[in-house]
Amino acid sequence: MMRMRAIVLAPLASVGLLGSCVAAPAEDALQGRPDDLDARLRRVEAVVANQSLLSLAQQLDALQSDIRALRGRVDELQNTSEQLRRQQRDLYADLDRRLAVLEGAGASAGGAGDAAAQAAYGRAFETLKAADYPGAITGFRRFLAEHPAHELAPNAAYWLGEAYYVTRDYASAASAFERTVREWPASQKAPDALLKLGFAQIELKRIDAARTTLGEVLTRFPDTEAARLARERLRKLPPAP
Repeated sequence: MMRMRAIVLAPLASVGLLGSCVAAPAEDALQGRPDDLDARLRRVEAVVANQSLLSLAQQLDALQSDIRALRGRVDELQNTSEQLRRQQRDLYADLDRRLAVLEGAGASAGGAGDAAAQAAYGRAFETLKAADYPGAITGFRRFLAEHPAHELAPNAAYWLGEAYYVTRDYASAASAFERTVREWPASQKAPDALLKLGFAQIELKRIDAARTTLGEVLTRFPDTEAARLARERLRKLPPAP
């Protein structure tokens, strides 16, 4: 009986040993698999992160390139705008100088005093064209002091006001424009001087006075460019209380 049991149990023991031998590698594989998965996951995350960083870097480079292009365009437009303003100012100044010379030629043609006056006016005008506004102010003030009755006096008074206006001395600008209108009401500069007087009053926060002045431009000089500009500026003013 004992012999029979030994014969039966022996194969079972062998099977058990074989099973344990087979199960051990499987367990080892299962135990090692989480570490492998973690490593693979980290590698995938690293790849994704690198790709994301690369994409972000590329987008950043593109944005920086766009910004540089926009800045270049802005600089180009600013330069073009400044050139246009300079050309417009130079053309206007040159035309005004020629007209002023013609206007001044009538009263004392060829006289030495008239030549000196025109030379003084021309020097002041050149400083204005060169954007030397303090020099222009000095030149036009000297001209008005030495030649108050000259044909070019209203022009000098007007441009004196413009030089003050550009330097933001609005009180002095208003005084020069007001003098132009008061002393030479029939001059060619009167409409523009009255208009710029209104502009100077706006800068001085004298809105009611500016509204009255600009309205006077419309009344006295209705069919002029000054009237058109006065009308536009009036529309932008706050309503009267």
